[in-house]
Amino acid sequence: MTTNTNSGGFRDRARVVLLAAVRGLVLALVMPAISILCLVLTAVTVALIPSGLGILTTPGVLGGVRDVADVRRRLAHEWCGVRIRSAYRPVPADANPWTRTLGLLQDPQVGRDVLWLLVDMTAGFVTALLPAVLVFYPFEGFAVAAGLWRVLADGETYWYGFVPVTGQATAFAAAALGAVILAVAFHYAPALLTVHFRLTRAVLDPGQGELNERVRVLTETRKDAVDASAAELRRIERDLHDGAQARLVAMGMDLGTIEMLLDKNPEKAKQLLARTRQASVEALGELRDLVRGIHPPVLAERGLGDAVRALALRLPVPTEVTVDLPGRADAPVESAAYFAVSEVLTNAVKHSGADRIWVDLHHTEGMLRISVTDHGRGGAVIGVGSGLAGVERRLGTFDGVLAVSSPAGGPTMVTMEMPCALS
Repeated sequence: MTTNTNSGGFRDRARVVLLAAVRGLVLALVMPAISILCLVLTAVTVALIPSGLGILTTPGVLGGVRDVADVRRRLAHEWCGVRIRSAYRPVPADANPWTRTLGLLQDPQVGRDVLWLLVDMTAGFVTALLPAVLVFYPFEGFAVAAGLWRVLADGETYWYGFVPVTGQATAFAAAALGAVILAVAFHYAPALLTVHFRLTRAVLDPGQGELNERVRVLTETRKDAVDASAAELRRIERDLHDGAQARLVAMGMDLGTIEMLLDKNPEKAKQLLARTRQASVEALGELRDLVRGIHPPVLAERGLGDAVRALALRLPVPTEVTVDLPGRADAPVESAAYFAVSEVLTNAVKHSGADRIWVDLHHTEGMLRISVTDHGRGGAVIGVGSGLAGVERRLGTFDGVLAVSSPAGGPTMVTMEMPCALS
């Protein structure tokens, strides 16, 4: 029973070693050529940016580099259990080519991808090939001992490793060296393949510093969310105190006066009743406006698409809304998206001078994407104290991003993205 168990363990280990060698050989033969091609294309397309052609080609080339890097990340995890994280900055899918190119060139993760191409075709090639060499090279030594040395030497000294093969005795020495190498491979070949992927991780992984920066940004956006909630609560309290609450207090006083006038001056009491009725209508309207400012009823009942359509109908500028949402996002995400769109539309109406606005809402690849476009005077920027800065903070609470393309003279496109799932 013990012998069978040991035999089974040996076969399993041999299978693991052989698999590591084959995988390393595939990586060594295939991936360097792909890395060289990607590096050359990257250099060419970046060099073409000043001519304008590179602006169109760079996003596609760098996207291909990312795909290659993602394949290596997946293989690292599937083959050796090495997890390689990524921290790509999101770029709106409908951003213009210049915005996409600039965003990719400024992304540290894209820079790591390009650096990895250099490493992969040099040190990566060696570390991938080493397991295959250790496993397959010994068989040449065995073949030499079996008589192949006579063909290979052809009257001269044939070197197998550091063993000069000149006769059968030295051929056996070559076989002994091959056996030693094979024993080393049996113990270390899988680990050497893991070294290859750890080298890949050392270059591609964003590292703790960038993750700390990500935590810092999320902490700031959470603080902004708390501050915004507190400010919103104070606004609601102020609106209630100055609006509906004041009207309700006045109505209470009028009703007290009406009680005293019913017997003495019925005509005056009727006038006060009419005024009180009008005040109740106005108070109800203020309460409805207040509730709509907190969470519009149409948003809760019919979802983000219909809420934005209703918002567009109230604008003084004709606004065309296109919606492609197969489901609904979580209520907090819908609320943040709604008020972000509302703020952007308000800015467009006030400052753009446009006579038409287009809004597009769609969901793809786990992202809610919203674009607001006008052909006004342009010049919109995300500055401190601007409405767009507030929108950026609101989206940041949900790990969303805001991109603005607004050259002088227009058109202006504001793109918002938030990761979310639809139900």
